Amino acid sequence: MPNELSAPTSSTAASLSEITSAARRAAAPYAAVSPKVRAGFLDRIAERLEELGDELIQTAHRESNLPIARLTGERGRTCSQLRMFANLIRSDAWLDIRIETADPARTPIPKPDLRRTQVPLGPVAVFGASNFPLAFSVPGGDTASALAAGCPVVVKAHPAHPETSRLAAEAILGAVSDCAMPDGTFGIVLGGVEEGRALVLDPNIYAVGFTGSFKAGKSLFDLAAGRPRPIPVYAEMGSVNPVFVFPGALDTKAEDLAKGYAGSLTLGVGQFCTNPGVVVGVGPAFDAFVDSVATHLSAVSAGAMLHPGIQASYEAAVQSRSNDARLHCHLAGGGTAPALFSTDAQTFIASAVLREEAFGPTAIAVKCQEFAEMHQVAEALEGQLTATVLYQDSDVADVRAILPTLVHIAGRIVANGFPTGVEVNTAMQHGGPYPSTTDSRVTSVGTAAILRFVRPVAFQDFPDELLPEELKSVKA
Repeated sequence: MPNELSAPTSSTAASLSEITSAARRAAAPYAAVSPKVRAGFLDRIAERLEELGDELIQTAHRESNLPIARLTGERGRTCSQLRMFANLIRSDAWLDIRIETADPARTPIPKPDLRRTQVPLGPVAVFGASNFPLAFSVPGGDTASALAAGCPVVVKAHPAHPETSRLAAEAILGAVSDCAMPDGTFGIVLGGVEEGRALVLDPNIYAVGFTGSFKAGKSLFDLAAGRPRPIPVYAEMGSVNPVFVFPGALDTKAEDLAKGYAGSLTLGVGQFCTNPGVVVGVGPAFDAFVDSVATHLSAVSAGAMLHPGIQASYEAAVQSRSNDARLHCHLAGGGTAPALFSTDAQTFIASAVLREEAFGPTAIAVKCQEFAEMHQVAEALEGQLTATVLYQDSDVADVRAILPTLVHIAGRIVANGFPTGVEVNTAMQHGGPYPSTTDSRVTSVGTAAILRFVRPVAFQDFPDELLPEELKSVKA
């Protein structure tokens, strides 16, 4: 196991196996660490990250092109979610404890004593994301929730920010030492695609957390499903996050909505998984709204994207849309500048390609002839992280009519707002039906994220002395 100051700078098959084997050896002793002690460990990780000061922020800025202010906020979010999980596991509420006491006198069959709790899955592989070098990376939400659950973590660092990953890993390893956690509680693997594949296939790994592209996430999911002992992959793979604009809203606040939509689309150079890449409306007022969005987008300067690969993919997507005869181009300034296209509802519904995510500040406006077509567009969409409705009181009947379809396709539904910006708390659902994620029952943000890395176990007719502490009739 690497010590506090020796997080690896490369990964070979031997070192990867050593790291995962150490995680496997740590699984039982780390699971036995009391939740309250684990909570202190999570708090110490947050403190260690904060103690890195400007070095961490400046390094992430240099490697990701993200603004200092954005990264400072992201570090705050990262430390807050570590502390959020620490506070969560200081109580038993997250364990979903269920107790049915015995009734020996029940006829015709005596009732047994049954007590159910949650136990850690085992070592978890976490894949760092390129667009969040802290909050969805080495010290991010997947790592925090898995460690809170009692699972050792092996992180596959994203190659776009190796030094940021090294600094964060050293902070976590320092907390491992400070809190006397078992050797192997945390490890880090650097490298590329092959190292990632090897990590998912490693028999010492019991679950995977991933945030990134559909192609990469589906590849990892398929690998894990094909193992001799399949394991769950909790992959968040993005979506187009449709925004439905209703006539009443356009009649009363079209300009404000156009400005807000343009701001959401270009936030962070469009590099959020909740980026609203499709906007849907009906009638001449929607045509004017789209023109207004284009005007606001034209005032937004091209920004630096996370790394050259993402920029090249974005430019290729915009070029492909510009060359597509089915689309009308309202704006396509070149490079990383915003781009806006439009098409009619039936063309959009008939084309799977037009319904695919293009990562970056580009959108397709879908123009409908009537509300029924708006509903058809919603029904044509696959699973989404979010769906948004912009409406006024006069639109309530139509919103009510389309809402069941949005519930069917999305994990979070936003009313009169925009989907960018994901609140981190107990009620957040960041995950939707496939292909936005591989498991729509779980979230990768908020306290419920811990449930990905535990499984229920029931104990029948055990005496208190052999039960887990949280299941005992009389607790110590």
